[in-house]
Amino acid sequence: MKIEYFGHSCFRLTGNNGTSVLTDPYVQVGYELPHGLTADIVTVSHGHFDHNYTNGVNCTHIVRDIAQRDIDGVEIYGEPSYHDPKQGSLRGENIIFKIKMDGVTVCHFGDLGEEYSEALAQKLSGADIWLIPIGGTYTIDSAQAIEYIRKMKPKAVIPMHYLPKDGALDIATPYFFLENISEEVKGPFTSLNVTKEDLAEGCTKVYYMERQ
Repeated sequence: MKIEYFGHSCFRLTGNNGTSVLTDPYVQVGYELPHGLTADIVTVSHGHFDHNYTNGVNCTHIVRDIAQRDIDGVEIYGEPSYHDPKQGSLRGENIIFKIKMDGVTVCHFGDLGEEYSEALAQKLSGADIWLIPIGGTYTIDSAQAIEYIRKMKPKAVIPMHYLPKDGALDIATPYFFLENISEEVKGPFTSLNVTKEDLAEGCTKVYYMERQ
Protein backbone atom coordinates (compact mmCIF):
# COMPACT_ATOMS: atom_id res chain seq x y z
CA MET A 1 0.00 0.00 0.00
CA LYS A 2 1.22 3.45 -0.90
CA ILE A 3 0.33 6.25 1.54
CA GLU A 4 0.57 9.88 0.43
CA TYR A 5 -0.07 12.86 2.70
CA PHE A 6 -1.58 16.09 1.38
CA GLY A 7 -1.90 17.88 4.71
CA HIS A 8 -4.49 18.25 7.48
CA SER A 9 -6.45 14.93 7.51
CA CYS A 10 -6.08 14.21 3.80
CA PHE A 11 -4.28 11.06 2.69
CA ARG A 12 -4.40 8.97 -0.45
CA LEU A 13 -4.10 5.22 0.01
CA THR A 14 -3.35 3.21 -3.13
CA GLY A 15 -3.47 -0.58 -3.20
CA ASN A 16 -1.48 -3.01 -5.32
CA ASN A 17 -4.44 -3.29 -7.71
CA GLY A 18 -4.34 0.48 -8.34
CA THR A 19 -7.54 1.36 -6.45
CA SER A 20 -7.12 4.55 -4.43
CA VAL A 21 -8.94 6.08 -1.45
CA LEU A 22 -8.61 9.76 -0.54
CA THR A 23 -9.65 10.90 2.94
CA ASP A 24 -11.18 14.20 4.10
CA PRO A 25 -10.30 16.72 1.36
CA TYR A 26 -10.08 20.25 2.74
CA VAL A 27 -10.36 23.95 1.88
CA GLN A 28 -9.49 27.18 3.77
CA VAL A 29 -6.83 25.84 6.13
CA GLY A 30 -4.07 28.30 5.14
CA TYR A 31 -2.76 26.17 2.28
CA GLU A 32 -4.51 24.64 -0.70
CA LEU A 33 -5.42 21.11 -1.63
CA PRO A 34 -3.16 20.13 -4.56
CA HIS A 35 -4.80 20.87 -7.90
CA GLY A 36 -5.98 17.92 -9.97
CA LEU A 37 -6.14 15.29 -7.24
CA THR A 38 -7.74 12.02 -8.35
CA ALA A 39 -9.01 8.98 -6.46
CA ASP A 40 -11.43 6.14 -7.02
CA ILE A 41 -13.03 6.70 -3.61
CA VAL A 42 -13.27 9.70 -1.28
CA THR A 43 -14.26 9.33 2.37
CA VAL A 44 -15.75 12.22 4.37
CA SER A 45 -15.67 11.88 8.14
CA HIS A 46 -18.05 14.81 8.75
CA GLY A 47 -19.48 17.87 7.05
CA HIS A 48 -17.04 20.62 8.03
CA PHE A 49 -15.24 22.63 5.34
CA ASP A 50 -11.80 21.32 6.23
CA HIS A 51 -12.90 17.70 5.69
CA ASN A 52 -15.60 17.65 2.99
CA TYR A 53 -14.22 19.51 -0.04
CA THR A 54 -15.11 16.78 -2.52
CA ASN A 55 -15.27 19.31 -5.38
CA GLY A 56 -11.50 19.46 -5.15
CA VAL A 57 -11.09 15.80 -6.15
CA ASN A 58 -11.86 13.94 -9.36
CA CYS A 59 -13.39 10.74 -8.00
CA THR A 60 -15.94 8.03 -8.75
CA HIS A 61 -17.34 7.18 -5.31
CA ILE A 62 -17.96 9.39 -2.27
CA VAL A 63 -18.52 7.68 1.08
CA ARG A 64 -20.17 9.71 3.85
CA ASP A 65 -21.82 7.04 6.02
CA ILE A 66 -20.93 4.03 8.13
CA ALA A 67 -22.38 1.35 5.84
CA GLN A 68 -20.05 -1.53 5.04
CA ARG A 69 -19.12 -1.77 1.37
CA ASP A 70 -16.60 -3.31 -1.01
CA ILE A 71 -15.55 -1.03 -3.86
CA ASP A 72 -13.08 -2.34 -6.43
CA GLY A 73 -11.53 -4.71 -3.91
CA VAL A 74 -11.32 -2.17 -1.06
CA GLU A 75 -13.39 -2.85 2.05
CA ILE A 76 -14.67 0.28 3.83
CA TYR A 77 -16.91 0.72 6.83
CA GLY A 78 -17.41 3.38 9.45
CA GLU A 79 -17.69 3.53 13.21
CA PRO A 80 -19.81 6.33 14.72
CA SER A 81 -18.05 8.65 17.16
CA TYR A 82 -18.17 12.22 18.42
CA HIS A 83 -16.37 15.38 17.35
CA ASP A 84 -16.11 16.58 20.95
CA PRO A 85 -15.96 15.22 24.53
CA LYS A 86 -19.63 16.04 25.21
CA GLN A 87 -21.31 13.45 22.97
CA GLY A 88 -21.53 15.75 19.98
CA SER A 89 -23.28 18.65 21.72
CA LEU A 90 -20.46 21.02 20.74
CA ARG A 91 -19.43 19.95 17.24
CA GLY A 92 -21.60 17.02 16.23
CA GLU A 93 -20.79 13.51 15.09
CA ASN A 94 -17.74 12.04 13.37
CA ILE A 95 -17.08 8.86 11.41
CA ILE A 96 -14.01 6.75 12.06
CA PHE A 97 -13.38 4.91 8.79
CA LYS A 98 -11.70 1.53 8.54
CA ILE A 99 -10.23 0.92 5.09
CA LYS A 100 -8.84 -2.50 4.21
CA MET A 101 -6.60 -3.09 1.21
CA ASP A 102 -3.63 -5.38 0.54
CA GLY A 103 -4.43 -7.24 3.77
CA VAL A 104 -3.85 -4.10 5.86
CA THR A 105 -6.57 -2.21 7.74
CA VAL A 106 -6.12 1.55 8.05
CA CYS A 107 -8.16 3.44 10.64
CA HIS A 108 -8.77 7.12 9.80
CA PHE A 109 -9.98 8.85 12.95
CA GLY A 110 -11.44 11.93 11.23
CA ASP A 111 -12.02 14.70 13.78
CA LEU A 112 -12.30 12.45 16.80
CA GLY A 113 -12.90 14.55 19.91
CA GLU A 114 -13.77 11.85 22.45
CA GLU A 115 -11.55 10.96 25.35
CA TYR A 116 -10.38 7.35 25.58
CA SER A 117 -12.99 4.85 26.72
CA GLU A 118 -13.31 1.08 26.58
CA ALA A 119 -16.39 1.43 24.36
CA LEU A 120 -14.48 3.49 21.83
CA ALA A 121 -11.48 1.18 22.08
CA GLN A 122 -13.69 -1.66 20.84
CA LYS A 123 -14.49 0.36 17.72
CA LEU A 124 -10.79 0.89 17.03
CA SER A 125 -9.70 -2.71 17.53
CA GLY A 126 -8.45 -4.73 14.60
CA ALA A 127 -6.82 -1.84 12.74
CA ASP A 128 -3.16 -2.05 11.72
CA ILE A 129 -2.39 1.61 10.94
CA TRP A 130 -3.88 4.60 12.74
CA LEU A 131 -4.22 8.01 11.12
CA ILE A 132 -4.83 9.99 14.31
CA PRO A 133 -5.38 13.71 14.99
CA ILE A 134 -3.04 15.45 17.43
CA GLY A 135 -3.80 19.17 17.05
CA GLY A 136 -6.37 19.66 19.80
CA THR A 137 -8.96 22.48 19.92
CA TYR A 138 -11.37 20.62 17.63
CA THR A 139 -10.04 17.08 18.16
CA ILE A 140 -8.10 15.11 20.72
CA ASP A 141 -4.70 16.66 21.37
CA SER A 142 -1.22 15.13 21.36
CA ALA A 143 -1.37 13.99 24.99
CA GLN A 144 -4.70 12.26 24.40
CA ALA A 145 -3.43 10.66 21.18
CA ILE A 146 -0.41 9.34 23.07
CA GLU A 147 -2.76 7.90 25.70
CA TYR A 148 -4.72 6.05 22.99
CA ILE A 149 -1.48 4.68 21.54
CA ARG A 150 -0.08 3.65 24.93
CA LYS A 151 -3.25 1.82 25.93
CA MET A 152 -4.03 0.08 22.63
CA LYS A 153 -0.56 -0.37 21.06
CA PRO A 154 -1.51 -0.31 17.35
CA LYS A 155 1.03 -1.67 14.88
CA ALA A 156 1.65 1.72 13.26
CA VAL A 157 0.62 5.35 13.77
CA ILE A 158 0.70 8.42 11.53
CA PRO A 159 -0.22 11.74 13.22
CA MET A 160 -2.44 14.21 11.32
CA HIS A 161 -4.57 17.34 11.80
CA TYR A 162 -1.71 19.43 13.15
CA LEU A 163 -0.51 22.97 12.39
CA PRO A 164 2.27 23.30 9.79
CA LYS A 165 4.22 26.54 9.35
CA ASP A 166 1.74 27.92 6.80
CA GLY A 167 -1.40 26.67 8.55
CA ALA A 168 -4.24 29.01 9.53
CA LEU A 169 -6.32 26.99 11.99
CA ASP A 170 -6.22 27.26 15.77
CA ILE A 171 -4.57 23.88 16.36
CA ALA A 172 -1.20 22.81 17.75
CA THR A 173 2.03 22.02 15.93
CA PRO A 174 3.25 18.39 15.91
CA TYR A 175 6.23 19.02 18.16
CA PHE A 176 4.71 18.02 21.51
CA PHE A 177 3.66 14.70 20.00
CA LEU A 178 7.04 14.08 18.35
CA GLU A 179 8.96 14.94 21.54
CA ASN A 180 6.78 12.97 23.96
CA ILE A 181 5.87 9.79 22.12
CA SER A 182 8.05 7.05 23.59
CA GLU A 183 8.34 5.06 20.38
CA GLU A 184 10.97 5.85 17.74
CA VAL A 185 9.67 8.27 15.12
CA LYS A 186 10.63 7.70 11.49
CA GLY A 187 10.39 10.48 8.92
CA PRO A 188 9.47 13.00 7.80
CA PHE A 189 7.90 11.39 4.74
CA THR A 190 5.60 12.82 2.09
CA SER A 191 4.75 9.31 0.94
CA LEU A 192 5.67 5.81 2.00
CA ASN A 193 4.97 2.21 1.10
CA VAL A 194 3.78 -0.15 3.82
CA THR A 195 3.20 -3.89 3.51
CA LYS A 196 1.60 -6.41 5.82
CA GLU A 197 5.07 -7.81 6.49
CA ASP A 198 6.28 -4.39 7.67
CA LEU A 199 3.66 -4.53 10.41
CA ALA A 200 4.81 -7.72 12.09
CA GLU A 201 4.31 -7.95 15.83
CA GLY A 202 6.53 -5.70 17.91
CA CYS A 203 6.56 -2.17 19.20
CA THR A 204 4.35 0.44 17.56
CA LYS A 205 5.90 2.08 14.52
CA VAL A 206 5.41 5.85 14.29
CA TYR A 207 5.71 7.52 10.89
CA TYR A 208 5.77 11.31 10.77
CA MET A 209 4.50 12.72 7.47
CA GLU A 210 4.55 16.23 6.02
CA ARG A 211 2.38 17.19 3.08
CA GLN A 212 3.57 17.01 -0.51
